[in-house]
Amino acid sequence: QVQLVESGGGLVQAGGSLRLSCAASGRSFSNYAMGWFRQAPGKQRESVAAISWRGGRITYANSVKGRFTISRDNAKNTMYLQMNSLKPEDTAVYYCAAETSSPRTVVIGLSDYSYWGQGTQVTVSS
Repeated sequence: QVQLVESGGGLVQAGGSLRLSCAASGRSFSNYAMGWFRQAPGKQRESVAAISWRGGRITYANSVKGRFTISRDNAKNTMYLQMNSLKPEDTAVYYCAAETSSPRTVVIGLSDYSYWGQGTQVTVSS
């Protein structure tokens, strides 16, 4: 089992940047595909980005392509989400998730993840 803790959320003006971190503890972090999700008030949780175990395969939601960058440092048991050019519609609680996988698998579906963090709030003001 792996425990996940997000950090780095906050309040930022439109056009600004934030970097989220997801620290993992427990079993070997490098055996897990990872993902970032977000949930805005009154909306369903949606995938933002996902990364394979070794980091070689990455996917992004169309709404964040070119603005967000997902990465991971397996030596530090940490995953990151660099968010640039933030928009008010990016306001949400952001969650990280983990699932055991083969080295080159990207896990995208919400229901495919077994482990979740508690979330960190990101608020983008206009």
